[in-house]
Amino acid sequence: MGFLVNPIAGMGGRVGLKGTDGMSKDAAALGAKPVAPARAVDFLKRLKELEITTRIDLVTCPGIMGSDEVTEAGLRARILPMQHKKETSADDTKSAVKLMAQHKVNLIAFVGGDGTARDVLDALRDAESLPVLGVPSGVKMYSGIFAASPRDAADIVGDFLDGSTQLTDFEVMDADEDAIRSDRLRVSLYGFLKGPYVPMRFLGSKQISPETVDERESQEAVARFIVEEMNPVATYILGPGTTTKCVADLLGIEKTLLGVDLYQHKTVVKDVNEQKILHAIKDWNKTWIVLSPIGRQGMLLGRGNQQISPEIMRRVGKDHIIVAATKSKIQGIEGGVLRIDTGDPEVDKMLRGYIRVATEYREWRLMEIV
Repeated sequence: MGFLVNPIAGMGGRVGLKGTDGMSKDAAALGAKPVAPARAVDFLKRLKELEITTRIDLVTCPGIMGSDEVTEAGLRARILPMQHKKETSADDTKSAVKLMAQHKVNLIAFVGGDGTARDVLDALRDAESLPVLGVPSGVKMYSGIFAASPRDAADIVGDFLDGSTQLTDFEVMDADEDAIRSDRLRVSLYGFLKGPYVPMRFLGSKQISPETVDERESQEAVARFIVEEMNPVATYILGPGTTTKCVADLLGIEKTLLGVDLYQHKTVVKDVNEQKILHAIKDWNKTWIVLSPIGRQGMLLGRGNQQISPEIMRRVGKDHIIVAATKSKIQGIEGGVLRIDTGDPEVDKMLRGYIRVATEYREWRLMEIV
């Protein structure tokens, strides 16, 4: 099995950059720390826990692109004869993938985000039948090739070894990060990667909310219900999305569509990152978070809203999360459950279980978070 890590993937999340492509230095300047190495080690340790590593021959990249994480996980691997600069690039990813294909690996597991998936696809143009598995570590991850979490990815490897998976084509989505930073969602299909499919361990590609009159009216009904229930002296962290934007519209404030905003004292602080939230909030007992899951994927935390970090979740608590989703969005969520992937196992455990979801005006529905 080929194993590679994009060490800068996901760095732009908590600092509010909405992506890391070409922005790693900006992210570091804002205090961002690498998240991909820990995600990679989590994946490898789950492989070890399942005793999968005794059945596979790992082939990886030198240093921060794989061998460092393999060593930290207490494993061994053959290291590809390649070099990379201290600050890795897309070319390094492509070179690694091509070498893995030449080494006749049976599966490539890569740790990264949508940009990494595009690089893997570009490198496999002459080896399109080689199965690939994405271990999520990016900011958005709209592509369908990613497992729901690093641990899910490890379980998929086990099923692949047992021959209990089917190979299918997964969408690789190309999100324009410059447009996203300008608060415009521009996502297109870039191509397909072949990989092992295990139901409920993949999220699928993101589904954009339909811009229909009925859907807009449903979003407004949900938003009106939430606004009527809001405490005028409380602070609200508003997650991204069209439904939460409807809440802001009813409050008479301007909200970023794709960012996280802070509403307190009848004013809004737009496009905040983790540090700004931690600095601005003084009373966590009177703080609430308003979220809407990603269409089709059902991801509630850990995709596109990493500014709402595990530390913030610890302070706010599960009881102060308000989830908003129209009935049509819920019907489109694969598996009918909500998902979280905060990167902190303790916080994920705290959030799992059932939560109320506002689906209409004065209508709630219980949904499970897994």
